[in-house]
Amino acid sequence: MAKAKDSTRKETLTLKGNWVTYRPEIRVLDCTIRDGGLMNNHYFKDEFVRSVYEACVESGVDYMEFGYKASKKIYPPDKSGPWKYCNEEDLRRIVGDNDTSLKLAAMADAERTDFHTDILPCDESVLDVIRVATYIHQIPTALEMVHDAVEKGYEVTLNLMAVSIVPEHELNDAIGVIMDTGISTLYLVDSFGAFYSEQIQQLVQKYLSAAEPAGKEVGVHCHNNQQLAYANTIEAIILGANRIDATFSGLGRGAGNCPLELLLGFLHNPRYNLRAVLKCIEEQFVPLQKELEWGFSIPYMLTGQLNQHPRPALAHMTSENKNNITDFFDSIMQEIS
Repeated sequence: MAKAKDSTRKETLTLKGNWVTYRPEIRVLDCTIRDGGLMNNHYFKDEFVRSVYEACVESGVDYMEFGYKASKKIYPPDKSGPWKYCNEEDLRRIVGDNDTSLKLAAMADAERTDFHTDILPCDESVLDVIRVATYIHQIPTALEMVHDAVEKGYEVTLNLMAVSIVPEHELNDAIGVIMDTGISTLYLVDSFGAFYSEQIQQLVQKYLSAAEPAGKEVGVHCHNNQQLAYANTIEAIILGANRIDATFSGLGRGAGNCPLELLLGFLHNPRYNLRAVLKCIEEQFVPLQKELEWGFSIPYMLTGQLNQHPRPALAHMTSENKNNITDFFDSIMQEIS
């Protein structure tokens, strides 16, 4: 049976590239400061952020996402660190004029960003890319944000979040509408860390079938609730996703993301310098583990398996009761029953 299944897989999937070469069109985005900032409310010290920036430059990573362009009306600045807002002065304090090949990005959440005022014209900003993030019900606002950012001169991408709970007909409609915009890339986002390889296969092919005729790229952003972020990222790459998110040491919300060090090793592209990433991990992330806890744990695993937002697991992991796994299991099962 296993042989028959493998044979069917080869007949139905169109694979891009092969193991002994590399695909030069692939671009890697480091989202450590943005996604990792969800674990400490974006209070990273300048030294830490600068080290990640310098490592991205030295390693040849293509994009670095610094944080959010969050509304100060919704998120008071005295309750969050600077990377919640990515003000121009904060960015330039780290990168100057960014006289490097590294492109800089910030994420703008639909309905949580004062995008008309807080996102400057591209020629007045050190940012190169605006990443619009939206849930399915926020698509109208997201489309307006995309149009605004394109008009301001940015490369614009769109992260369609929580697609593991979106009905297929709604997803199809959303993808169709999105392809009529000026985005460069549509990201497949496994927000809950719920996907298995078969689902990644189906969705990447769905996204590609719409994106390729429109001249757009497909990206992938995976979470590690079931320890599948790296495997699912590889699956997406093999099928043709060319825009890939990852983080140093897997730092990210809850269970974290696909580790950058694993990804660069897999890509086999000689222009990526793995040593620079490892040096940054050694100097910055190993000490950080003493004060900030992220990565795989059973509560995150359970929310992934149950296709639930990791919010309950995040709360449990920061409580005094975090080692009582069965209590968490019982409570989440009761909540969804």
